[in-house]
Amino acid sequence: MNRFVMAAIGGIMGGAILATQVAAPLLAQERGNATSVYEQLDLFGEVFERIRSQYVDEPDTAKLVEAAINGMLMSLDPHSGYMAPDDFDDMRTQTRGSFGGLGIEVTQEDGFIKVVTPMDGTPADKAGVEPGDLITHVDGESVLGLTLSQAVDMMRGPVGSEIIITVVREGTAEPFDLSIIRDTIRLQAVRTRIEGDIVVLRLTTFNEQTYPTMREELDGAIEELGGLEHLGGVVLDLRNNPGGLLTQAIRVSDAFLERGEIVSTRGRDEGAGERFNAQPGDLIEGLPLVVLINGGSASASEIVAGALQDHRRAIVVGTRSFGKGSVQTVMPLRGDGAIRLTTSLYYTPSGRSIQALGVSPDIMVEQPRRAPIEEADEEPRPSRSENDLRGRLDNRGMSEDEQRQMDEERRKAEEVARLRKDDYQLAYALDILRGLSALNGQ
Repeated sequence: MNRFVMAAIGGIMGGAILATQVAAPLLAQERGNATSVYEQLDLFGEVFERIRSQYVDEPDTAKLVEAAINGMLMSLDPHSGYMAPDDFDDMRTQTRGSFGGLGIEVTQEDGFIKVVTPMDGTPADKAGVEPGDLITHVDGESVLGLTLSQAVDMMRGPVGSEIIITVVREGTAEPFDLSIIRDTIRLQAVRTRIEGDIVVLRLTTFNEQTYPTMREELDGAIEELGGLEHLGGVVLDLRNNPGGLLTQAIRVSDAFLERGEIVSTRGRDEGAGERFNAQPGDLIEGLPLVVLINGGSASASEIVAGALQDHRRAIVVGTRSFGKGSVQTVMPLRGDGAIRLTTSLYYTPSGRSIQALGVSPDIMVEQPRRAPIEEADEEPRPSRSENDLRGRLDNRGMSEDEQRQMDEERRKAEEVARLRKDDYQLAYALDILRGLSALNGQ
């Protein structure tokens, strides 16, 4: 009995010694880390005091602190940053769909401002700004060395005023200037058109209006066609859509999925991520769907494209998307400002992260660059056929109905040719849907 008691006491003592040996270094390391942080904060305080008391001009201490916060956040990644009260107000206005400016979504790359995408119908779009453009100067002043917030401030100005931006574009030998007239940007989240029996839904952003407007527009288009039985398919056009609200991306994806995961987010701490799943109900009941993307499709657009692609619910057509696979949390601060902090990465249903990689389309289709004006003005040679030959024999076996059908098919072919010239990627998407409808006997 005594031996068992001694063994038990020995086990307890051994366990206590082992726990102490393991825990002690961990506690010491933690204390060391805390001491190091305090030392660094003391260093920051010393530098701040030296600047405040000895700089050649008396500095604005509020601006010093703001710059320090901004520098801290910008050292993390291009999407984290500090928002002063005015910037925070502007961001909240954008998510509601109306704001002032040029109409471009930008990020920072190599010290310059990189255009993620120009928004449809905005001054930047009309001036010819393209995704991937690097803005090097604003009104002749270099943006090199400025924070993203400072560069954006340079581009702001009164509605109706002119701004000259200097652009470096891949494939163009020399930088060039673009003149843009600032205007109030009123985003139309969804634009709808009907091509034959196909509905084209153009989503320009993911703000609070996106899903409800998309559903309303889609229902109206289906009603105009005479019901779902007359719908050949849907094109979801996400080209040059810079993203926006995660909640709206989830709802748009869910609109075409019956079940399964839409997206998951994972942060630094294990188990702190979230998963978002589809609810039963597909607005078009499994009819063919094509998603159009390009290099200007970012963030929320990539969530939608990735979810529908992974579930094989849609064919993704176009070019590789932008590759913004991180989630930013906006945290309000005292003084009405806020910080935008990258807190997690998002993953598509198959578990892939698209951070810096983007979504690769199932079918790669480049949008041809516009031809120079001199070439565009040249009249194409008219094609010739048997019908154009003098003294040809007429087709005597064709009825009036067959003639009407042939004329209608010719009209449709001419319309497709016109669309292919105006928007090659969209025409390609429509061809895919028409092919699927023919294959399914619709």
